[in-house]
Amino acid sequence: MVLDALGRIVQEQQEIVESAAEMLYGLIHARYIVTNRGMHAMYEKYRSAAFGRCPNVFCQGQPVLPVGLSDLPRNYTVNVFCPRCHGLFFPKSTRQANIDGAYFGTTFPHLYLMTHPEMIPVKPSQQYIPRVFGFKIHQSSVYFRNNNEDEQIQITTYQNDHRSRWGNRSRQGGGRR
Repeated sequence: MVLDALGRIVQEQQEIVESAAEMLYGLIHARYIVTNRGMHAMYEKYRSAAFGRCPNVFCQGQPVLPVGLSDLPRNYTVNVFCPRCHGLFFPKSTRQANIDGAYFGTTFPHLYLMTHPEMIPVKPSQQYIPRVFGFKIHQSSVYFRNNNEDEQIQITTYQNDHRSRWGNRSRQGGGRR
């Protein structure tokens, strides 16, 4: 855009231009942070916990990395990924919570950790076990019913997907040996 034309742009056009410029800048940012220079800049921010810390108690304040749930703009806001528990969380900062997730992309935290394997923390050694009056809640209880049903649905879906992909080869002996 030519700077001389800025004086002639009406308010509505000004907002459209600014919105498009912000999106372009954000998408360029998503590409920049996966370059060597961008990774180094993000390394410094990660070390200083600029993106926040994991809210999971057993992660002991592990710094988090920004991640988008989509590479397409205007679908989701940015989330933060904990490399220790692999959890996704909403950022604590309201400023960060309003940033489009596409401006970081779906690739960044995973590529970052693959590039800097020394930064991959060990998994938490503890896991929270729900208790009532000191007694562990049994897995067959109503407390876990929804979780177990979801798990069963995932297993069934995987089995059906596996069968549809490979047909009846496993039963007919047509698979690899």
